[in-house]
Amino acid sequence: MEINKIQHSKLDKVDPNNSAFGVNISDHMLICVFKDGKWGEPVIMPYGGMNYSPALMAIHYGQAIFEGMKAYKDSNDNVFLFRPEKNFERFNKSAERLAMPKITKEIFLDGLLSLIDLDRNWVPTKEGNSLYIRPTMFASEEMFSARISNEYTFAIMTSPANSYYDKPLKIKIEDYYTRAVDGGVGFTKCAGNYGASFYPTKLANEAGYDQVIWTDSKEHLYFEESGTMNVMVRIGDVLYTPPTSNTILSGITRDSLVTIAKHNKIEVKEERISVDDIFNAYKSGNLKEIFGCGTAVVINRYSHVAYRDFIMELPELDEKNSFAIFLKKQLVDLQTNKSEDPFGWRYKVEKKLL
Repeated sequence: MEINKIQHSKLDKVDPNNSAFGVNISDHMLICVFKDGKWGEPVIMPYGGMNYSPALMAIHYGQAIFEGMKAYKDSNDNVFLFRPEKNFERFNKSAERLAMPKITKEIFLDGLLSLIDLDRNWVPTKEGNSLYIRPTMFASEEMFSARISNEYTFAIMTSPANSYYDKPLKIKIEDYYTRAVDGGVGFTKCAGNYGASFYPTKLANEAGYDQVIWTDSKEHLYFEESGTMNVMVRIGDVLYTPPTSNTILSGITRDSLVTIAKHNKIEVKEERISVDDIFNAYKSGNLKEIFGCGTAVVINRYSHVAYRDFIMELPELDEKNSFAIFLKKQLVDLQTNKSEDPFGWRYKVEKKLL
């Protein structure tokens, strides 16, 4: 792997502990090009623009995927990744569905470790902050033909990030627009999934809501995802979450929270959640919490959930009584080396390049 270091870091102008999500890109990026049927040698270089034309096939035909990951720093200045092999597996699952070449473990994981090691000073130390990591791949052949591209660019970029949301959210259950359909690409992290979600979210924002809960495309009666997150519902003392499928992203945060909940003797049911289930639980007083979970947010609780003209106001549970608060602390403590890791999820980034 070729490594070209910058001459002067931007850290004299950027405070990683006070940086809005995704705004300030770190000093370096990893780039690797697929051409003539094979991946080339990855290069770590100073972050910056690349020379592409508007004929880029990713722009016209949508072959573009990405992942979301984080790096964390503990009180001893050690840097950790969290379950990076899961992101590698999911990235290639997305690539396969979009007819793109799979990336190798050496390029993805070894390249990632070298990049994070090189830019480890960008990892925030402030509690609740992290270094967000964005691996991506896009069709980089310049051609108008509607076909599978012959060339691709794989890249990894990073950015220090504050918490994505900082307050409980007001949510609307979406009963018209659809995020994903059976047989589609809903289980992938492809760019089109997010682009198509922006307009319905904009309408929800204009109506006074922060995000939407996506429902199934056939009947709009069952919860699927929440905004860009997986969704969890607590009814009584049971935690429910929709099972992953070809319309629901296999969230790594979701899987981690399910495992942690079970480890702490919380009953978890991975089954379909209907809007009727939510209404009945609300009317009976058993609906305790609804929250989204994902890499960027970890967990975000909801204060209000609206369906058509009816608004459900959820109880504001304290730290002792909230599953969401408890599970978030358990996960973040594990990620930041404040607790034991009984699952083997935490991965230390060794100092090799500095």
